[in-house]
Amino acid sequence: MPHSFGLRARTRHMFKRDFKKHGAEHLSTYLRIFKTGDIVDIVANAAEQRGMPHKFYHGKTGIVFNVTPGAVGVICYKVVNGRYLEKRVNVRIEHVRHSKCRQEFLDRVKSNAAKKRAAKEAGQTVVLKRLPAQPREARTVSIKNNVPQTLTAQPYETTI
Repeated sequence: MPHSFGLRARTRHMFKRDFKKHGAEHLSTYLRIFKTGDIVDIVANAAEQRGMPHKFYHGKTGIVFNVTPGAVGVICYKVVNGRYLEKRVNVRIEHVRHSKCRQEFLDRVKSNAAKKRAAKEAGQTVVLKRLPAQPREARTVSIKNNVPQTLTAQPYETTI
């Protein structure tokens, strides 16, 4: 059977709207402010076909390099023959949302600053590095009043 190789070929599930999220876009989508240098996620919105990105860029994260009244320009990287090419994609703001990829880092910066301030007032030093999960501390089990018990399987019995 012949294939179709159009711009939206094989996007049946990729571009579908979520359950109970069909219809016109909320006005808050158009009131979001994008600035040059913002990190954004490109997520195509099937309710608006104008300014829709190519299916390759759906789910990609990039940096805003240009802002116009109804759209933004986003820099993404695409792997072509083993090298990264910088691609500049112009997308309407319905298909772009602020990325949360840096939120954990920004929260950590704030908490580290607060810890530093508190430690400086107390005259102590504080370790701000993230540490991997440490091994559990050693335990000793005494059998003085705790006799070991042998566990066995209970025999299966039918009640029929």
